[in-house]
Amino acid sequence: MRAYLYISSLLISLAISGFTGVFEQLSRLWILPVSYIGVFLLQYVVFFIFLWLWSLTVDTSKPQEKESPFCRFLTRQAIALVVPRLMKIHTTGTEKIPKKGRFLLVSNHLFDLDPVVFLKCFPKSQLTFVSKRENKKLFMISKYMHKLICPFINRENDREALKSILRCIQILKDDLASIVVFPEGHIYKSDRKLHHFRNGVFKIAQRAKVPIVVCTLKNTQYIKENLRRLKRTHVYMDLLTVIEPEQYRGLNTVELGEQIYNLMAQHLGPENVSTEKRTIL
Repeated sequence: MRAYLYISSLLISLAISGFTGVFEQLSRLWILPVSYIGVFLLQYVVFFIFLWLWSLTVDTSKPQEKESPFCRFLTRQAIALVVPRLMKIHTTGTEKIPKKGRFLLVSNHLFDLDPVVFLKCFPKSQLTFVSKRENKKLFMISKYMHKLICPFINRENDREALKSILRCIQILKDDLASIVVFPEGHIYKSDRKLHHFRNGVFKIAQRAKVPIVVCTLKNTQYIKENLRRLKRTHVYMDLLTVIEPEQYRGLNTVELGEQIYNLMAQHLGPENVSTEKRTIL
């Protein structure tokens, strides 16, 4: 998509320059770069208007049993356009990404754009995200989440939360998508450090009997601040390990959560781990 924008912008700007006589009068040479930038930005605007118009066709009141391939395609194109403008992602461990079958991906949570990082780093894994129910109100984005079968969870109602967990298990068993979950439950904006887990989410992997992909993120909390300064953020996504079902067999959710928490904490370092007393759920 990016290559198409660059090439088409160049060709159109060359055509405009030729039509306006740039190559005959060098005094008009400024038209070439200005038209290139203008055409480039215009195509961005047209693309995102199309994304918005398509979202208007989505009826979130109707259950979405399978993801929309077209929605997945549009999401990938949007991410390909936006991510390079916002951040430079550094990765380690991506060679460990399971090539076959579904998995549960778990990570710390620093900023609202964390899911975008994983969509960029796992382009072939067909990820969907467990999200708080409040995100159902997000402009436009909630429509795309609906079409990508993202389960929304009610953190204040245990019965409703259980339904969401069961939905995640079914998605994995039916081979519809791999699930991404942030075990902390929400973003701790006070310090942006690793906090205690809500260990119930590990039931998803245990019941579906899928591998658990353990990752960490660093620096995404600076994206908004750096954007104001027109500066890209260096983001670090590290895939620490993949825990196969036979490796966690016999562990309960608390024990499994402790193991994964310790892996993340060790990798992130004490400066990125909260000293707040942990609550085991």
